[in-house]
Amino acid sequence: MRLGPLRQRDFGLLWWAGLISLTGNWVLSVALPIYVLQLTRSPAAVSLIVAAGLAGNLLFGAFAGAYVDRWDRRRILVVINGLQALLLAPLLLVSSADRVWIVVVVAFGEQALEQFSKPAENALLPRLVRGDDLAAANALNVLNNIVARLVGPALGGIAAVTVGLHGAAALDAASFALAATLCALIGGRHRASRADERHLGRELWEGLRYVGRNRYVLAVFLILAISSVGEGIMGTLFVFYVVDGLGAGGRELGWLMSAQAVGGILGSLVAARVIARFRPTSLIMTSWVFFGLVDVVIFNYPRWDTTLWPVVALFVVVGIPVGIHVSAMWTLFQLETPDRLRGRAFNVIWMGASLAGIAGTAIAGPFGERIGLLNLLTIQGAGCVVAGLLFRLVAGRGPATLVAPEPPVVASSGLRSGVASEQ
Repeated sequence: MRLGPLRQRDFGLLWWAGLISLTGNWVLSVALPIYVLQLTRSPAAVSLIVAAGLAGNLLFGAFAGAYVDRWDRRRILVVINGLQALLLAPLLLVSSADRVWIVVVVAFGEQALEQFSKPAENALLPRLVRGDDLAAANALNVLNNIVARLVGPALGGIAAVTVGLHGAAALDAASFALAATLCALIGGRHRASRADERHLGRELWEGLRYVGRNRYVLAVFLILAISSVGEGIMGTLFVFYVVDGLGAGGRELGWLMSAQAVGGILGSLVAARVIARFRPTSLIMTSWVFFGLVDVVIFNYPRWDTTLWPVVALFVVVGIPVGIHVSAMWTLFQLETPDRLRGRAFNVIWMGASLAGIAGTAIAGPFGERIGLLNLLTIQGAGCVVAGLLFRLVAGRGPATLVAPEPPVVASSGLRSGVASEQ
């Protein structure tokens, strides 16, 4: 793996800020529903918290990208991380079921703020790294996300049974505060060059129109929307696959999730080298198709056998292409999207994926019963194959490499680098 970008000061600051805050998020995301369920004994209360977070995502995600393209992205990260730390403070007041409404408000607010930080963080990367480091930086960012997802839930489970909600909230708040401090140390100004005219409606339309007109960005939108339907199905039915399909339980479910994370780490470690050797659109297509085909094998395996170790091995294998195609896809997006539009274009893609995920979740329940668990999960895997082929059809042959022709150097002293992909 190319670790050169990590040796650059600003890249390292942002990379560590992202890893720390993401890990803190995962700690709280696991501890919070456990604690609320213990207080209320009501799955409906947990569902309400999830719905509140989803509402914050959709309501603010619709327009946050326009402000990310107006404001300095580094300052957005500093302010938003600080606000997210402060917003967690009311959780310290939650000690009984009649105060669960506080958790609902906090969940809404945290997700609303995140709609600014995600595109802002990701828009920094092309401004902070040299063109030939872009793919390597995106691969490092994928590694960052997977490590946080692997470590954070384990810490969250421990926090839930040791320090409870209050301790988990304090840990997450501390992670946000530290992330804000690290982002504040990044040098340079990182505000996109924009026209003086500001009209929210026209700005949002400009971002939506750009996604529809640029074939590469449109291809990214489509592949994520289609695969997000599958993610919604998978997220709903996966526990049933483990319990009913494999005859296993919670421990084995954790093994499978960790196995895919291990595969993702392996993929991200080799991503930069693989991306450098192959034409990006063909690589993304091949990687996504391979992912879908392995998914099909995984979800049909219980028809033949329920021995667990082959499934664990397959989950490692299916995680490998994720580390590759995610890195390549967002590098292509960043190179094709002008700096002044990155926030809006990102949020258009993110909103499309979010709505598609909701559709997948809605499909999973009734159709899982009608056509069968394994059949629907097989369709989900086949959908990834279709998404990969459609990506290649829409994007076409594409550029030969993923290297920016002119490195986007920031006007400031010292080396500049970054850590967030347009993800």
